[in-house]
Amino acid sequence: MIQTHTYTVQTRTPASQLAAIGAAILLIVAVAVPLFASRSLIQDLFFILTMLTLAQFWNLLAGYGGLVSVGQQAFVGLGAYALFGAAILWGMDPVAALMLSGIAAAVVAVPTAFFAFRLQGAYFAIGTWVVAEVVRLSVAQWKAVGGGTGTSLPPDARDFWGVATVESLFDVRASAARDIVTYWLALALAVVTVGGIYWLLRTKRGLALAAVRDNIEAAKSVGVDAGRMKWLVFIVSAFGTGVAGGLIYLQKARISPDAAFSVTDWTAYVIFIVVIGGIGTIEGPIIGVLVFFALQSLLADFGSWYLMVLGGLGILVMLFAPRGLWGLISNKTGLQLFPIRRRLYPTPKK
Repeated sequence: MIQTHTYTVQTRTPASQLAAIGAAILLIVAVAVPLFASRSLIQDLFFILTMLTLAQFWNLLAGYGGLVSVGQQAFVGLGAYALFGAAILWGMDPVAALMLSGIAAAVVAVPTAFFAFRLQGAYFAIGTWVVAEVVRLSVAQWKAVGGGTGTSLPPDARDFWGVATVESLFDVRASAARDIVTYWLALALAVVTVGGIYWLLRTKRGLALAAVRDNIEAAKSVGVDAGRMKWLVFIVSAFGTGVAGGLIYLQKARISPDAAFSVTDWTAYVIFIVVIGGIGTIEGPIIGVLVFFALQSLLADFGSWYLMVLGGLGILVMLFAPRGLWGLISNKTGLQLFPIRRRLYPTPKK
């Protein structure tokens, strides 16, 4: 009797199955947080979730696509200004305008890509920063939304979808109700972002994306359309970053060009989060954002020393743990909570 083997491809691991159960429990708790948490805790969680979303999209762009951008603040600011413009000029509900935030960022990403994709390496990074500065200076001329000094959401726009319902259910003031609604939106956005990126990386497109990142010429030689993959991650990253930018400034309820297009707040800190946690992994930005928040909470009162500590820590991690904190943990324990590596398992067949 001759036995032949067929093979099945699996990416799941025992650790990932336990992580999925833990994530489901954590998600239920996170949804219920406004029932027992203080307003300051909800605001802190909103910050963590939105920074995690920005970090995951930058990680998709640089860690998986090999496109190191320092101009992501362009899409944060565009998304935020699109939301404010829709609310102020068209009277659109700000929650509904969040989709417009992503669309506006994606539309501007198209000509940006035509320009930036002609550059390589450090020139690409500088090119994206130049584009972001051009966008900032252009938006600063938009008088209808405050020009260079910025503007605030009008009072009627602050009563956006869900605020009145939460206000009556939780018996809280309108300002606290707004924080709860934006927190839930941030939670939904973070879950969709992590889940969507994980799904993408487990598909054939994800395999092609990794091939382009590792060796673009080798990827082309096996039939991968490298240009198409770069366009995909750049547009997707711009769209998600734009939505996150709109949500961030919906919660703040005030905007200005210098704040919305801040390279420090929306690119430098995001790069720090990804590098510290572990670039090219989904787990890395999760760890990185928690470390960043802890450092910010402990050292924010120390002025310039805070930035020096962040820079020093970043240098140490790059020197002694090039794959970040999660890479260090994964190397020693073999843990993979979001495994994307394909494994072949033989299935005996008669």
